[in-house]
Amino acid sequence: MGDVKISDSVIYIGADDKTLDLFESQYKVPNGVSYNSYLIVDEKIAVMDTADHRVTDIWLEKLENALNGRSPDYLVIQHMEPDHSANIKLLAEKYPEMKLVGNAKTFTMMKQFFTMDGIDDRCVTVKEGDTLSLGSHTLQFIMAPMVHWPEVMVTYEQSEKLLFSADGFGKFGTLDTDEDWACEARRYYFNIVGKYGAQVQALLKKAAGLEIKMILPLHGPVLKDNLEYYIDKYNVWSSYEPEDKGVFVAYASIHGHTADAAKKLEQMLKDRGAEKVVVMDLSRSDMAEAVEDAFRYDRMVLMAASYDGGVFPVMEDFLLHLKSKLYQNRKIGIVENGSWGPTAGRVMKSYVEGFKNVTLAEPMVTIRSALNEASESALAQLADAMTAK
Repeated sequence: MGDVKISDSVIYIGADDKTLDLFESQYKVPNGVSYNSYLIVDEKIAVMDTADHRVTDIWLEKLENALNGRSPDYLVIQHMEPDHSANIKLLAEKYPEMKLVGNAKTFTMMKQFFTMDGIDDRCVTVKEGDTLSLGSHTLQFIMAPMVHWPEVMVTYEQSEKLLFSADGFGKFGTLDTDEDWACEARRYYFNIVGKYGAQVQALLKKAAGLEIKMILPLHGPVLKDNLEYYIDKYNVWSSYEPEDKGVFVAYASIHGHTADAAKKLEQMLKDRGAEKVVVMDLSRSDMAEAVEDAFRYDRMVLMAASYDGGVFPVMEDFLLHLKSKLYQNRKIGIVENGSWGPTAGRVMKSYVEGFKNVTLAEPMVTIRSALNEASESALAQLADAMTAK
């Protein structure tokens, strides 16, 4: 991996991980992930977060090279999640003079993860707006509780106008992956931070008062140019507003008849001028991508077979994910299938009615085993409703 150049004083010491199968043991990362960590070299030296245990060796080697024989004065702990905090104890033991900088919640949590003797004397507790001078660089601490853990804070470096943004503005994919930022940043945001839109909005309001030249997240690339683009995306995502006009059709089919209906609906929607139609087979797709698309578009149609007196499980799993991420502000259509007693619609509807500010499109379509003239006509009515201007 090529070196990431930030500035003469700020050095990237993070590492790419291409061998990870599931981030947080649940999200597929086909292009891996980066664990970012940074070093600020001045009269005093600050390490900005550590890294995951999976990259300890390379992280430590990069840190020692960047230190060039000096010892760090501070370790700034912005986030206690293990993919960034795994090496706190190792570093504290290696550099016994180094102070640990965090907030009150950081240190409570740190003691749950690690047992370290005499650590209290080395903890520097900061709160909103506190600053720490390293010489020509000054760190200003901004609390970001529940973005997406309670102890999270971000750090603004005043002289170079850098925002160390913790998990904010992060994305999946290693730094040497050549891919569109928004795609994997969106999947990362909605699945990991999505529930905490109000807290992200609060942080964006604080950040609006700062002049920012660079955003340095804990995952993904350092953002330098066109920062308005990234901040605007976060503003849209965290306000739960749709990003694009379009219909997301999520289906759960057992033997293929609901899948056939989904393909038929896709054509109907396109014929009626839908700006974009995205169809996903929930049984065979990445759940995190399904969640991402549900939030991306302004309309969604749920199509599922009945199963065991309820709904086919993968659809219920999808709806549980949406519920936990506070899905809202959308128009939703429902199509159920059942060969003797259709039950899927009632279960899907019970979830949808729990979502905030949602319009349920009429009619709710019932297919009995396979599409026929009557159910196809009802599907056409639903397509009309989903494309009505």
